[in-house]
Amino acid sequence: MSDALNKRILVRIKNIVKNYTSGSETLNILKGIDFDIEEGQSVAISGQSGSGKSTLLNIIGGLDRADQGSVFIGNDEITALSEKEISVYRSKRVGFIFQFHYLLRDFTALENIMLPAYIAGMKKKDAIDRAKKLLAEVKMEDRKGHFPSQLSGGERQRVAVARSMVNDPALILADEPTGNLDPQNSEIVAQLLYESAQKWKKSLIVVTHDKKVASRANVQLVLENGQLLEEAGSNN
Repeated sequence: MSDALNKRILVRIKNIVKNYTSGSETLNILKGIDFDIEEGQSVAISGQSGSGKSTLLNIIGGLDRADQGSVFIGNDEITALSEKEISVYRSKRVGFIFQFHYLLRDFTALENIMLPAYIAGMKKKDAIDRAKKLLAEVKMEDRKGHFPSQLSGGERQRVAVARSMVNDPALILADEPTGNLDPQNSEIVAQLLYESAQKWKKSLIVVTHDKKVASRANVQLVLENGQLLEEAGSNN
């Protein structure tokens, strides 16, 4: 059987609509979005500020609700889950990386990575061992005992990349993960993010304004006028 036939769809987005009301005006942000993401595939979404990129990512991640349409992860319809079920989905099946690192300032790099796994029920030793492996993956093992205030912006974001994978989620969602970084650190973090996702066989969706970051993805999409358009440079 060919590789193409072996590939399985992890994420299926069907007719996602999202509107915002401001006074007497209704803004149609997402106008019936449809697309699929294969297991292990990386997708970059670009577009102008306010185009709805982060909104779409938040709907996929269960942080926001669509007005219409469905999101499937595997065979599960995320858009039909209760708030309690959505919370479990966010903690176990999705890893998040944001423009700001959101590391806990009173915990070391190692502790920041292992805590989500420990809270989710993993044995402490196993959570620490996994955190150490992920720290090594992002080339931060020598900084494991440092607190966020002792790390550079690029280092903090590398810890955030490792943290996103600690619960072994199938899907990583990254919203402008290099947006606060200088060009050199942006390149380092982007490379580690894509390489780690590939090594650990994660599907990855990256929202970014940075063309270099987007160019690393298998598929490059642009969100424009509420619709997703595929870029000619996609690496399918």
